Amino acid sequence: MIDIIFKLAVAYLLGSVMGSLLLGRARGVDIRLTGSGNAGGTNALRTQGSSFALGVIIIDIGKGWLAAAVVPVLGFVSSTPPPFWLPYACGAAAVIGHVFPIFYGFRGGKGAATLVGTLLCYAPLLVPPLLVVFVLVIMLTGYVGLATIVTSEAFLVLVAVVYQLDRIPLLAYAGVMGMVIIWTHRSNIMRMMQGTENRNTKMMLLRRQ
Repeated sequence: MIDIIFKLAVAYLLGSVMGSLLLGRARGVDIRLTGSGNAGGTNALRTQGSSFALGVIIIDIGKGWLAAAVVPVLGFVSSTPPPFWLPYACGAAAVIGHVFPIFYGFRGGKGAATLVGTLLCYAPLLVPPLLVVFVLVIMLTGYVGLATIVTSEAFLVLVAVVYQLDRIPLLAYAGVMGMVIIWTHRSNIMRMMQGTENRNTKMMLLRRQ
């Protein structure tokens, strides 16, 4: 039990390493004080440019993969494998760490990139179709937040369709993470309802001239 608690703590601390805040410190900027105030990749792109945002996304995806693939087997020497649910718990801990990072006053991002990193471990074949869903929603609506929410729910649907009941832990993980993504995007949902949410008009197919 101590071993499991230790690994969950490591996964959470790994998730608390924020790409935007690490790179922002090197640049002398805290992106939580710019744009939307969010410490995620979208605000990084909007306020700091594409190269900065790419670095942020690589770090945030990478820590999700490390938490799901590497942390559960740290120090593994026993003939008894780790519990089947431990990789999913470590992935969830990393996402929570990203949203509530202990190193940055519990003010983090919205968890999407870190969630993608965990999927690269659990179900890499699902990532390309989910990326297609994400891009299509942006092209049709211009809302990155909406695209993220729809994609997180599409993750649950794809797991149910592709794996059916063969991977119940993954199905449960998809359901829980879908709710987490909706919760972290609650302010985006409110702004969309009010008509004040920012749109990525450059990617929209039917943008107004």
